[in-house]
Amino acid sequence: MSSIVIQGDTSGSITVEAPSVAGTHTLTLPKATGNIATDATVGLGTKNLVLNGDMRIDQRNAGASVTPTNSQYHIDRWRAYLTQASKYTVQQSTTAPSGFNYSLLATSSSAYTVGASDYFLLAQPIEGLNSAHLAWGTSAAKTVTLSFWVRSSLTGTFGGAVGNAAGNRSYPYSYTISSADTWEKKTITISGDTSGTWVTTNASSVVIYWSLGSGSSSSGTAGAWSGTYYDSATGATSVVGTNGATLYITGVQLEVGENATPFENRMYSQELAMCQRYYFFQDQVQFIGYQPSGQLFAVMNYFPISMRASPTLTVFDYAGASGKVFLNANNVTGYIDISQKNSCRVYAATTTTGSQTFGYTFKADAEI
Repeated sequence: MSSIVIQGDTSGSITVEAPSVAGTHTLTLPKATGNIATDATVGLGTKNLVLNGDMRIDQRNAGASVTPTNSQYHIDRWRAYLTQASKYTVQQSTTAPSGFNYSLLATSSSAYTVGASDYFLLAQPIEGLNSAHLAWGTSAAKTVTLSFWVRSSLTGTFGGAVGNAAGNRSYPYSYTISSADTWEKKTITISGDTSGTWVTTNASSVVIYWSLGSGSSSSGTAGAWSGTYYDSATGATSVVGTNGATLYITGVQLEVGENATPFENRMYSQELAMCQRYYFFQDQVQFIGYQPSGQLFAVMNYFPISMRASPTLTVFDYAGASGKVFLNANNVTGYIDISQKNSCRVYAATTTTGSQTFGYTFKADAEI
């Protein structure tokens, strides 16, 4: 009976033999020079350290344009950093390259001349529990590859950086956009940092930046680790320097290895759950029950996934009034007296006895 024999040798090549009555048919696969590209949909595990890299999840704004404040999250897991207000807007866009449905769009709101200490950034902080295997800060630090699709109304050299949450280790990088309003894929390989402190707990550890404009104080030489804070490469194009200029990014992936592999297309429910570890919005909770006179009327809420930490919760009535709940058609003050990683309790007090309808919405925020 015929069989398939796989043989290996010291050359690193793999030989597959299929013996038959007519002889041995041999197929030799050459030694791989880097990562073997795989399609993540076959269930090989999560390789991409970036969450919502294809910009599908936008719980906060549902695609609406936002003028961010400093440190504000907009599209899920994506954060804005800025030194001057109202210089750019961000939103989820349906303009995307083949294979993707969404992107993150940043649009300049004026023609602003960036000062030496200014910065305008798109960023994603990565939780230490997710990046601990990189072993950065040790002699075993692993090389990573950052890949993404980008499009801009401008051309030239653009910049960004990878750094630690403490802001004292950074690796500025640069990339070139050759054609305006055209999707281009960029790949940047970064040697693992053997120095510095890289958090391995549930706090922020690795932070990836894309600069929309950075001053000389936070711009450094591309392609090398530095013991200071940089968020861009020296000489990078300023998006906020041109009124109406645009920058789109999507398909963002950070993975171990020296080569970029195809973007990891995770199930929507999986991606949403990973985002809900940091933030989720619970819409229109309603509870009907019997209220003894003078007692608290309370509802336990169980989160869809255990959150990164005990979240900050804000309760609203159906109309969006903060701190209010809907109780028998009346707006009364709502309270949260128990907040844990997995649940919270919302309650209101009333002197009315009998059946009550208790309704509200709330958001839970455990971002890093």
